[in-house]
Amino acid sequence: MSVELDTKVPDFTAVATSEKTVTLSELAGRKVVLYFYPKDSTPGCTTQGQGFRDLHDEFAAANTLVFGISRDSLRKHENFKAKQAFPFELISDADEALCKLFDVIKLKQMYGKEYEGIERSTFLIDENGVLRREWRKVKVAGHVEEVLRAAQALR
Repeated sequence: MSVELDTKVPDFTAVATSEKTVTLSELAGRKVVLYFYPKDSTPGCTTQGQGFRDLHDEFAAANTLVFGISRDSLRKHENFKAKQAFPFELISDADEALCKLFDVIKLKQMYGKEYEGIERSTFLIDENGVLRREWRKVKVAGHVEEVLRAAQALR
């Protein structure tokens, strides 16, 4: 079972950087961006995170919280977050519970080998916990700006 557009996202609790626990229901009243990415400290994931970092004030002004999610450990997340000065938390989804909920684990290929990995995807949840937008197979260039415009337009 995965989330569908214009339906309430099932409540979840996940561990994040800064020794935080993120519970969706506790974020009610704020919009939430969840961006799933394959791996900490890789070129595309770094560029994407920097985009969310650089527009963080604009997301905050739009009453929107941003969370990055991958299967990396909290320790790797802390290092990545510190090195890139991310002003938002990174969620560790080592057990793939959120990846499965949002259906982002896909069969991928690299160097002729097939493996299961995270397909770069972003989800925008409104103040009431309803999924309003989703972006799948994300290309990094221009993506963060598009997500920001969608968050700003969501009234």
